[in-house]
Amino acid sequence: MIVNLISDTVTKPTPEMLEYMMNAEVGDDVFKHDPTVNKLQEKVARMFGKEDSLFFPSGTMANQAAIKLHTNPGDKMFCDKWAHVFNYEGGGAAFNSGVSSHLIDGHRGMFTAEQLEKAISGRADIHVPYSRLVCIENTTNKGGGACWDINELKKIQKLTVDNNLAYHLDGARLFNALVAKDETPVQYGELFDTISICMSKGLGAPIGSLLVGSKEHIAKALRIRKLFGGAMRQVGYMAAAVDYALDNHVERLAEDHNRAKHLGEALENSPLIKKVEPIETNIVIFYVADGVDENEFVNKLAAKDILLISMGEGKLRMVTHLDFTDDMLEKTVSEIGKLKL
Repeated sequence: MIVNLISDTVTKPTPEMLEYMMNAEVGDDVFKHDPTVNKLQEKVARMFGKEDSLFFPSGTMANQAAIKLHTNPGDKMFCDKWAHVFNYEGGGAAFNSGVSSHLIDGHRGMFTAEQLEKAISGRADIHVPYSRLVCIENTTNKGGGACWDINELKKIQKLTVDNNLAYHLDGARLFNALVAKDETPVQYGELFDTISICMSKGLGAPIGSLLVGSKEHIAKALRIRKLFGGAMRQVGYMAAAVDYALDNHVERLAEDHNRAKHLGEALENSPLIKKVEPIETNIVIFYVADGVDENEFVNKLAAKDILLISMGEGKLRMVTHLDFTDDMLEKTVSEIGKLKL
């Protein structure tokens, strides 16, 4: 039994999801003739209380389209120093949109309205870029699946309105946050101009993300998606997987969160571990003790068919997901308890 805790992107479609996909009615989505895609886009827009949404092949493309539609070359966006849009999207903000990134030194991938206010204040003349966009990531990847306080997000929204800044949410794992915090999509739709939602992580679809926003934003995003090479044909088969996931895989995210907490408890009881970050959702970030080789730790577990990744400097990550079962949890907890280096 191989236990893959590298990411929640490693899941495979369930038999029920595959059947739903194979029965999808499809057409050419470039001509807006795929009924399954059209239905999904309308469904997700309604879910968030927004006017429209657009299906993308990846979360990175959805984020990069959002950055491009909100900015012009030479502009500046604000995000946390650990933000996915800055660290893990190939430098796309600079390459695709020509924007610079003002990195805010937040906590676990989250900054405060006060920090943002300081960042956007100061000189405004020909020597500095125009401030255009604020990007938030919820949950935070490098922050260990941490969830933003929605009241802080409201304070930040007020700042964006007062300073004429666009407000984008990288909601790659937003449904994890919604389940953990007992919040609703509409609450986030009311706050943000655009939101990207990745369906191939905790929700278990094989591919696909959506960008939600106003009709004007989505019309621009459609053009940008084409420019980025993301226009697709009979993609209704993939959209059907997303539709199935939204109807069947959201509430069960709580199971992933509970299993992550059990992993955290096992790690905290190991003398090889120095610190485990607080666990709110499905990501477990932890640090090996001084003198412990993180690569040896990873390799020893890999020899037991338990896979995880190192993030460098003694920091490691495990991610629970749809395919991580109770039997796998029991095996992992047992092997962590027995591990010696």
